[in-house]
Amino acid sequence: MNLFDLIINDKEPVLLDDVFLDKENKIAIEQLIKEHRFIDQLSAYGLPVNNKIMLHGASGCGKTTAAKAIATALNKPILILNLANVINARIGETSQNMKMIFEKAGRDKAVLFLDEFDQIGKARGNDDKDVGEMRRLVNTIIQLIDYYPNNALLICATNHPEIVDIALLRRFQLSISFELPSAEMLDAYYDKILAPFPEHLRTIPRRYGFSYAEAKDYAFTLVKSLLIKELEAQI
Repeated sequence: MNLFDLIINDKEPVLLDDVFLDKENKIAIEQLIKEHRFIDQLSAYGLPVNNKIMLHGASGCGKTTAAKAIATALNKPILILNLANVINARIGETSQNMKMIFEKAGRDKAVLFLDEFDQIGKARGNDDKDVGEMRRLVNTIIQLIDYYPNNALLICATNHPEIVDIALLRRFQLSISFELPSAEMLDAYYDKILAPFPEHLRTIPRRYGFSYAEAKDYAFTLVKSLLIKELEAQI
C-alpha cells in the first residue's frame, strides 16, 4: 500500500466563524492567518512566520475543524493524514513516502495536517526491526519539519502531547490547547446546531461537561428520536 492512499484531500471549506474557539485560541489562530497573509511584508523585515503548529487537548474539541478553517482562510489546499493509520498499516518504506508527502505539501503551498501525532512516539512492536523502523521514521520527520518551507503550513494534532518526543515538540513554534468547552460555549454550540429545527425540538434537555462532538451526537440522537415518534404517530 502506498502512503498516498491514506491521504484525505478535503475540499469542503470550513469558515473560522464556524469553529467554536475560546478567546485565547481565536486570537492565536487569527494572528497565524494574518502572518501568512502578510508573509512577504514580514519576510522583508527578516521576520519568520509561524508555520509549524501543534494542536493538543481533548478529543472532539475542534482540532481538525480548526486546521480546515485555517486552510480555508488562506485559500490553501489541505492534506490530512492520520498517523495512527500509517502505523497500523505497517507500510513499507514509510519514511520515503513521508518525504514525498511533505514535498508535495511544500510544492502546493498546502496545509499538511498530521492527526494522531503521538503515534510516531510509540513503538510499533517489540522486535528490533519494528523499533528500528520507528526510530528512522521519527528522525525523518524531524528533518522534514526542520526544512518545511515557510509558505506552507504543518499542523499536527494529538490528544496526548505528554508522550510525544521532546525533540519533536521543540520543532513547533506555536502550541494551542483545546480543552473541554464551558457550559456557556456549549450553549452557543447547541443554539447553532439546533437552529434549523422547529422550536419544540430546539428546547431539548442539554448536557454539559463533554466535547462538541459528543454534544452534537447527543443532540442529534435526541432530535431524531423525537422526530421519529412524531412520524410514527402520523401513521
